[in-house]
Amino acid sequence: MTAHSTIGILGAGEVCRAVADKAVRHGHEVLIGNRRGPETLKAVVAQLGPKARAVTAEEAAQPDLVFLAVPFFAVPDLTGLTEWSGKIVVDTTNQFAAANPWRGRYDVGDLTGSEWVAERLPGARIVKAFNTLFAAFIAADPQHEEGHQVVLYAGDDADAKAAVAGLLDEFGFAALDLGGLREGGWLMQFDGPLCTRHFLLQDAG
Repeated sequence: MTAHSTIGILGAGEVCRAVADKAVRHGHEVLIGNRRGPETLKAVVAQLGPKARAVTAEEAAQPDLVFLAVPFFAVPDLTGLTEWSGKIVVDTTNQFAAANPWRGRYDVGDLTGSEWVAERLPGARIVKAFNTLFAAFIAADPQHEEGHQVVLYAGDDADAKAAVAGLLDEFGFAALDLGGLREGGWLMQFDGPLCTRHFLLQDAG
């Protein structure tokens, strides 16, 4: 993953912190940005250590690989942050219409949530991942006595999926490819049959 030694993360919630912790523990530089500005992220980066930096949302969107951990309804605000074309964007969002508390379902018509996200980030190579897991499962050690924590992922770009699968493997997860954003995204998205399902991949021995 040397090509993605710097990883951008948009968002500041529990999923952001769990992913950032995994990244810095494996030697990656992490740029974390949100719409409220770097000052609001000082406590987060202080916990993560020197490899994490609080930056503007625009700066966090600059690396070639960016994790999207903002509320679903905030995605349209990201369209103009950067030139998205060619970037790998890991979509961890879920299709809630409102937050604090999370409630309702954002209407995207016949699209899956990640197809809708892709339309708002023109040219980005979207890989859906991590949205089916509660943040506590992402933050925990993925290697258990019973097996490895599975992370489901889906996307339409084979190279982007391979890069994300490699990163998941580096973090210690068992990556499971569910296909494209249409079929795989439907299985994984909010209200989909695999949403909030947690699996361990047992070692064959």
